[in-house]
Amino acid sequence: MLKKVFFLFVFLSFFIPASSFSEEQKKNVTVITVSGVINPVSAEYIGKGIKKANEQKPEALVIELDTPGGLDTSMRSIVKDIIGSEVPVVVYVSPSGARAASAGVFITLAAHIAAMAPGTNIGAAHPVGVGEKMDKTMAEKATNDAAAYIKSLAERMGRNSKWAEDAVRKSISATESEALKQNIIDLVSKDLNTLLSSIDGKKVRTVMGEKTLRTANANVIREEMSLRHKILNFITDPNVAYMLMLLGFYGLFFELTNPGAIFPGVVGGICLILAFYAFQTLPVNYAGLLLIILAIILFILEIKIVSHGVLTIGGIIAMVIGSLMLFESPGPFMKLSLLLILPAVIITALFFTIVLGLAYRAYKRKPVTGAEGLIGLEGVANTEITKDGGMVLLHGEIWSAYSDEAISKGEKVVVKAISGLKIKVKRRVSD
Repeated sequence: MLKKVFFLFVFLSFFIPASSFSEEQKKNVTVITVSGVINPVSAEYIGKGIKKANEQKPEALVIELDTPGGLDTSMRSIVKDIIGSEVPVVVYVSPSGARAASAGVFITLAAHIAAMAPGTNIGAAHPVGVGEKMDKTMAEKATNDAAAYIKSLAERMGRNSKWAEDAVRKSISATESEALKQNIIDLVSKDLNTLLSSIDGKKVRTVMGEKTLRTANANVIREEMSLRHKILNFITDPNVAYMLMLLGFYGLFFELTNPGAIFPGVVGGICLILAFYAFQTLPVNYAGLLLIILAIILFILEIKIVSHGVLTIGGIIAMVIGSLMLFESPGPFMKLSLLLILPAVIITALFFTIVLGLAYRAYKRKPVTGAEGLIGLEGVANTEITKDGGMVLLHGEIWSAYSDEAISKGEKVVVKAISGLKIKVKRRVSD
């Protein structure tokens, strides 16, 4: 009997508590934050976050979203990753004051659970031309394509497809309370903890089938953007890309005018490569880029050609217009700031016309020291000078000299060239 009690005690101590602990063990929830334009960098960041979540199997992946919109290709990449995720994806438009506009609407509607914080808004998903003007036919095609796409996303998750279509066709928007009332989102939560408590017990359908969420009191694990992603996201800002392009031009110009300097060329090359990477993610108008290059050429020509300022004025006009045209988008988040354009144009114009102008004139100025400084100086033949040689009094010094013409002693001469310690002279022509 004693043995039976002992074995029962061992069983209760080791097996039952262990199984109970595994049942009551806290679950994990992964959180990533996306704030800014939807571009290839944010698409890669979200894609990697979803892939990692599928490997680690948390209860859910929460995307805290605040975006004015972005590129269609990047948005579609994110939507495909969300739809294909084995782990439920929760898109939470937060914090207060945030928005899910344009591409953000598609991402929110694609989520397994869509939530918003108080004081946020969603909508205005009408497609716009990026990098080129769309004619009426192309604009209609793009609108119809986007409308069909967003309707399918809304219908898939049982959300208001009529509102979704109007968000594309009519650019309508909604506050968080309106979005909840119109079945655009699933809930409004004041913070992340409230959100996790509210969705606990909800059933969602992923590619792996139906899943019941257990997120109450879950461990929140934040996956921060890597340093690489932060740097790439930083340089894709239009203003940063613009400055990188100008610095690239400056660096390469320095290297070409001062061969062997190396450092300006290396820095310039790196800046240009980074700028061109950023241009892939931005709505670049290449007419604007060509105008900026033309402006720099005009500034350089001003140094060598006397135009009385005409070339400089033309360069300033070309650079201002080119800078304004460089990024063509109706969204202010993809346009250059005028507060950046004007100082950049003024500094560039001064740099080329004054600084490089002085350097060029110094380069062209006749040397006054060293051997080269002797060329052009006048002296007196100290002896008869022939092809075979002679002596010249120059600057109080006696120099060995020779000439292609016979020069008598006492005649004035001019130095034509110098070879080692011997100078070539010619007879000075009287005025």
